[in-house]
Amino acid sequence: MANLLLIFVSLVLGIFLRRAGWFGKDAHLALNQFVLGVSLPALGLLYLPEMEWNLTSLAPISTAWIVFVLAWIIFGLGGKLLGFDKATIGCIILCCGLFNSSFIGFPIIEALYGKDGLQQALLVDQPGSFLVLSTLGIWVAVWYSSGIPSIAAMARKLFTFPPMLAFIAALLLKAIDFHHTELTRDILEPLGRTITPLALVSVGMQLKFEKLTGLGKALGVGLTYKLLLAPASIYAIFVIGINMQGIPAQVSVMEAAMAPMITGAILASQYNLNPRLASLFVGIGIPLAFVTLLFWYWVMGSAI
Repeated sequence: MANLLLIFVSLVLGIFLRRAGWFGKDAHLALNQFVLGVSLPALGLLYLPEMEWNLTSLAPISTAWIVFVLAWIIFGLGGKLLGFDKATIGCIILCCGLFNSSFIGFPIIEALYGKDGLQQALLVDQPGSFLVLSTLGIWVAVWYSSGIPSIAAMARKLFTFPPMLAFIAALLLKAIDFHHTELTRDILEPLGRTITPLALVSVGMQLKFEKLTGLGKALGVGLTYKLLLAPASIYAIFVIGINMQGIPAQVSVMEAAMAPMITGAILASQYNLNPRLASLFVGIGIPLAFVTLLFWYWVMGSAI
């Protein structure tokens, strides 16, 4: 209960701080950098080297890839039938094919499923969501805006991102059968715990609402996919299809049900892919996701 309350308080605090203007309009950028450069790498180095890896681990890793590719297929082929222009289609794919697996996902998953759930969420995020963003995400952004993306630019972004470097380091530590000492745990655990308040304060600072004029159809279609169809697809594949049980299946479905990724919306805006719609996906999608997540938590509790 305390963890869930912390999530709510942190989010509301971020909204309050933005409106109060105490830290400036770009304060969230510093928080983002700390979370991406310190909190996330600390969690990866803390949990991944001592995780048990098996075939079940493929489920959380593949979740982000499935959700994104499915969005690309649905909206890439059906977007024009729905009357959307190229920029809007690209925006929907980026915002609703990518989900907020870390900034919102980690605090919620840890609150609901504890340490074991957080370990699975790390697999969804680092070899999942971030790799998708840095490869397929950039490809879609460039393709729907100007043309063919640079492979060199994607590789540079991928291998200079602190959480990805920490993930690679964690794999190397796993390979040599590394186990944390009391000292390393005492350093990494407090750093990792900063992710919940800092990430959600940052999210609250970034929540903005635009007018729906002319964007209601695209917003409704995109959020229906992100909050309902995407987790339903993961549920169908893992729970119904291969009868997967336990924390990996629960976390995979719950992560797929998370709100649109803020970084995906930023990427869409940077490439001028309907920036107003991208802002709406975040501003409306995040509060709405807290409601739909309750539904999916009930579904997973009933099914597993």
